Amino acid sequence: MGFCIITDSASDVPKSVIKEYNLHVMPTPVTIEGTDYFDGETIFPDQFYEIQASGKEIKTYHISQYMFEEHFRPFAARGDEVLYICFSTGIAGTFNAAKLAYEEICEEYPGFQMTIIDSKCASLGYGLIVERLLRMQKNGAPKELLIEAAHFFCEHMEHAVTVVELNYLFQGGRLSRTSFLAGTVLDIKPIIIVDEGGSLKAVEKVRGWKKAQKRILDMVGEKGKNLENQVIGAVYGTDTDAFAYLLHELKERYHVKGILEGRVGCAIGAHTGPGILGIVFFNEIDERYEEYLQ
Repeated sequence: MGFCIITDSASDVPKSVIKEYNLHVMPTPVTIEGTDYFDGETIFPDQFYEIQASGKEIKTYHISQYMFEEHFRPFAARGDEVLYICFSTGIAGTFNAAKLAYEEICEEYPGFQMTIIDSKCASLGYGLIVERLLRMQKNGAPKELLIEAAHFFCEHMEHAVTVVELNYLFQGGRLSRTSFLAGTVLDIKPIIIVDEGGSLKAVEKVRGWKKAQKRILDMVGEKGKNLENQVIGAVYGTDTDAFAYLLHELKERYHVKGILEGRVGCAIGAHTGPGILGIVFFNEIDERYEEYLQ
């Protein structure tokens, strides 16, 4: 019996974290030309983006109730208590499917205790939260404090994201035809956040890829708090040069405590394309949790 923190692969938690904490990550399904793959298990970013570039048909769908039941059942059978930090309901139906699966498992194991938190975050936004909670747990934080901290972290997470190609957002219905055509001609790049409801939202438009990178960097300074004491997160798809620039600037401008580096997997990359760049960070810090993060 134990208290287990788990998540799904749309969190883009780095392999190093998964290995260090033996983290259970439930894979998001993706279908390519009619063949099913599982994000982080049978398909990985480099392979995925190569396939995407070839123009093959790609579809993602959230983890089903049945899949969740298969993942939850071993925890229930062992008598473990579980904290699941889940992909935002504003983007996918993961949370509702997980709740239904939990209710079903409770029919088999009435004493099974599980807390499912809708992170209202995307990608490393909640991957970073999971990493913080695992660190807190390693440093002796009790489960009640971990659950409380999880809610706090989710409420105070900021995302600053941009993409090179607009066609993926257009194909996924997240960009109008007019915006897509005009943006392509004028080299417009959207600045995307995850809003309070947990949905992706384009809040600004800038002209040129370099200006887009600089804008998301500026947003860190505008919204972040106590950045010098934060381990923040940064993610990319395939643009290693842009990512290197981002890391350098984050360290030079904000003197952040550390950076958790991640790759955007197919759960998110299918909708944004390979040219995604993002920074995740907190707009508030609570000292009650910081003592377990030293």
